[in-house]
Amino acid sequence: MKPVVLASWEEPNGLVCVDILDMANGHFGYLPCRRDPEDDHGWRPLAERVEGFDTRAKAEAGARLAFPECAP
Repeated sequence: MKPVVLASWEEPNGLVCVDILDMANGHFGYLPCRRDPEDDHGWRPLAERVEGFDTRAKAEAGARLAFPECAP
């Protein structure tokens, strides 16, 4: 099954975001993405998805540490 996006945090300049994911297997993760203003492709993965957290709170904490500029 495909992960479900529970939240999406975007940095102030709108070029990087982090999606908080429900992995549908009892685990959670996050995926950092970027977009380039010069093309209209939309969001692209910035790095590999990070998964394996046993709670949403732990996934959010990991995302905050890795991408503090995106955290709410």
